[in-house]
Amino acid sequence: MINYFDPAQEHTFDHDKDYGTPASLSTESVSLNIDGVDITVPAGTSVLRAAALADINIPKLCASDNLEAFGSCRLCAVQIEGRRGTPASCTTPVEEGMQVTTQNAKLAKLRRNIMELYISDHPLDCLTCPANGDCELQDMAGAVGLREVRYGFEGENHLSAEKDSSNPYFTFDPSKCIVCSRCVRACSEVQGTFALTVDGRGFDSKIAAGSDQAFMDSDCVSCGACVQACPTATLMENSVIEQGQPDHSIVTTCAYCGVGCSFKAEMQGNQLVRMVPYKGGQANQGHSCVKGRFAFGYATHPDRLTKPMVRDSIDDPWHEVDWEEAFNFAAQKLKGIQAKYGRESIGGITSSRCTNEETYLTQKLIRAGFGNNNTDTCARVCHSPTGYGLKTTLGESAGTQTFESVLKSDTIIVIGANPTDAHPVFGSLMRKRLRQGAKLIVADPRQIDLLNTPHMDHALHLPLKPGTNVALINALAHVVITEGLEDTDFIHNRCDERAYQQWREFIADTRHAPESTAEITGLDPEQVRRAARIYANASNGAIYYGLGVTEHSQGSTMVMGIANLAMATGNIGREGVGVNPLRGQNNVQGSCDMGSFPHELPGYQHVSDAKVRARFEAVWQAPIDDEPGLRIPNMFDAAIAGSFKGLYVQGEDIAQSDPNTQHVEEALRSLECLIVQDIFLNETAKFAHVLLPGSSFLEKNGTFTNAERRINRVRKVMAPIAGKEDWEVTVGLANALGYNMEYNHPSEIMDEIAQLTPTFTGVSYDKLEQLGSIQWPCNEQHPNGTPTMHEVDFPIGKGNFTITEYVATDERTNRRFPLLLTTGRILSQYNVGAQTRRTDNQHWHDEDVLEVHPSDAELRGIHDNDWLGISSRAGQTVLRARISERMLPGVVYTTFHHPGSGANVITTDSSDWATNCPEYKVTAVQVEKVSQPSEWQQSFKRFNEQQLKHKASAANSTVK
Repeated sequence: MINYFDPAQEHTFDHDKDYGTPASLSTESVSLNIDGVDITVPAGTSVLRAAALADINIPKLCASDNLEAFGSCRLCAVQIEGRRGTPASCTTPVEEGMQVTTQNAKLAKLRRNIMELYISDHPLDCLTCPANGDCELQDMAGAVGLREVRYGFEGENHLSAEKDSSNPYFTFDPSKCIVCSRCVRACSEVQGTFALTVDGRGFDSKIAAGSDQAFMDSDCVSCGACVQACPTATLMENSVIEQGQPDHSIVTTCAYCGVGCSFKAEMQGNQLVRMVPYKGGQANQGHSCVKGRFAFGYATHPDRLTKPMVRDSIDDPWHEVDWEEAFNFAAQKLKGIQAKYGRESIGGITSSRCTNEETYLTQKLIRAGFGNNNTDTCARVCHSPTGYGLKTTLGESAGTQTFESVLKSDTIIVIGANPTDAHPVFGSLMRKRLRQGAKLIVADPRQIDLLNTPHMDHALHLPLKPGTNVALINALAHVVITEGLEDTDFIHNRCDERAYQQWREFIADTRHAPESTAEITGLDPEQVRRAARIYANASNGAIYYGLGVTEHSQGSTMVMGIANLAMATGNIGREGVGVNPLRGQNNVQGSCDMGSFPHELPGYQHVSDAKVRARFEAVWQAPIDDEPGLRIPNMFDAAIAGSFKGLYVQGEDIAQSDPNTQHVEEALRSLECLIVQDIFLNETAKFAHVLLPGSSFLEKNGTFTNAERRINRVRKVMAPIAGKEDWEVTVGLANALGYNMEYNHPSEIMDEIAQLTPTFTGVSYDKLEQLGSIQWPCNEQHPNGTPTMHEVDFPIGKGNFTITEYVATDERTNRRFPLLLTTGRILSQYNVGAQTRRTDNQHWHDEDVLEVHPSDAELRGIHDNDWLGISSRAGQTVLRARISERMLPGVVYTTFHHPGSGANVITTDSSDWATNCPEYKVTAVQVEKVSQPSEWQQSFKRFNEQQLKHKASAANSTVK
């Protein structure tokens, strides 16, 4: 008897095998016999999947285990004792005592006849077909024993259908299409875009994008789900067409957003052919987006830095040197600065794109090698309010759920996030739940794509004014409390009674009522009340939020307000609920976990705790300062003031990503030694004195931690172009400074992390290989990790309700600056664009534009594509206009993916009161038509050209 009843065994199955139909999660078992083999499976399992679990492989074409059963190809027909005919095994659920025959003469003849019909309208060009060797149609023809085709090609056929090569990443060849509908179903069921359809009927049926459009003109978002689903060469990656079939693969983790998708890097020797989403990836479960699936070409782009370079001044050309010369040059500069200006005169910035191990080493170098706590990270620039707010209320600085948890949510609130653009794979999962009937509430100044989810019931959009989040969350909580919608049992059992009563008295005040806050938020009070009731009355209510929550002057207050609302309604501690921050970059969570903040050692352990310091000092063999160091804004101010003179930046482009660009540039020019470690000459590197080439995620080993606290392995698939992985570069610099570091592999660094970080004590590379991934905390209490946080209690004991007073931002509109600018991201580009701009993703977004509401445009005489000068209290830049109704009148919007746009020239130094997280989302501006670039843009162009010339001359220079 083979027993596959336990759904928990799914993670042990062969993830390279297609089991035909999705797994059933039923708790009831069914036993049956297939070809003489007794097998027990969960009720609801298809006969096709049950057979596959027993390694009885039934031929199939239209079936795939990531799609619902369809039953169109009929190739999977079987015979069942006591039943007439030959039912399709993919659409036939198992029954107790069922006797199934999958192979006999009758079935063999039926399958050959079916296959013969398919082949009669299919090109017989297997030897020159790009799918040769990886074609399911070819495989199934062999499996059923097809040896001849009685029907010729003289009649009507589809062999002359024209190819669609409009998409830069894949080609659609309809002459090879068998209309199995797998691509259509993948687009609808998995991605949720519904861009593909079957056009026509019978013999005339064909796959069409949109209204029979080219792929690039349709709603297709190039996620690759259709390409992955296609059983023939109809939809094929251009990289495979050009390079041929890969010969081996390595599973690794995507280095784009915080979803943390697992991919098989499919290789020919040491050449990457394609990235295929890995079905065993517990964050993405075999799905992908355009960036992770296709935009990997930057890793081998000609712009890659391949050799270390040094110079004495940013006005000088670069000199190429070997690694040891670069390390010694940098070390001498840093030592000289400290000797002249003091121990606190240097510091470092870690990266949310690098691995946990690399980030850990960088902050270790700063604390133990530099001798201070002047370490900060770009994660503070985006999500530090999450750490502060959740630590204060729930006791832990991270989200509470798995991504898959959303499939059990009844009501979903999305605040200040755009999942389909910034976290597209999770956005697709959320859309799936919305199509199943979950209610959606979106609080955002802008109309996001999630609100347009096909086949979703009515969604509620709360288009609040930028900067008024706290007023809204207080109004929602006010309705819950005053209408008696709170979960009194949860509050009594799980929360601090005194803190709750203080908060209850505060939030019940009529000044927090939706009617009282309407003038602040700009929202209809009845809609706010309706939203509060929907969330509070849901069996499972989940809140997801992004940078539109944290990047405000009251970011920390808003995070606490979200936690208050979740606790008040009992939506903590089980699947389908929770407080869920959507992290922007691939390792934002990990960079925070690894001690990148100036006041916290790894695991959020404060530097002032003598016992904590003693443990680290014993392992690191160096004293640790008990005073917090400088944050990034403090470093900038101190650099301009003349007391901070040396900075080590690993994998972060602060010159483009940080607010008030002109202030940042002034600080960078003030440094006597700027060391930049990166894969490209980015905007920060142009101000550097030492360039240390970095390695892409394809060239290194390590781990990333995604937004659901999931630790995933990153595996090296090719040798580092510059010869060293990033962790080796940090080790080299440390040793040159006289602080000894010795590691042979990142696994040894993780062992040290586990030794010193309470939430990581059970984490090791061996366990990651065993389990696939781990969600921290992973320790003695949770040896295999913790998918859902706070199930029984909170790390601080009782949940802590916190007073969240609304304080209006200082960044307000007036006659001079009457509009509010807010910023965000777009699907095809990633963060500062250094990677995606060096791929064909440029086809979708080759410049940042300013979205302006029609009424604001009409008032100013603005039309589409006009050049607009955008002025703020910080500066001015020029962008092209795009008329859009996605925002309310009085609000304008742009992205920040292109350095020459200067989006952060106009954002200000205003920041969160608790963490200094910049207030990117609220900037008062004026907009007017102009005819030339801004002064900053003209200066940027000159400086950029100068630095590119300096880089070009480096190969011919030597150190003097």
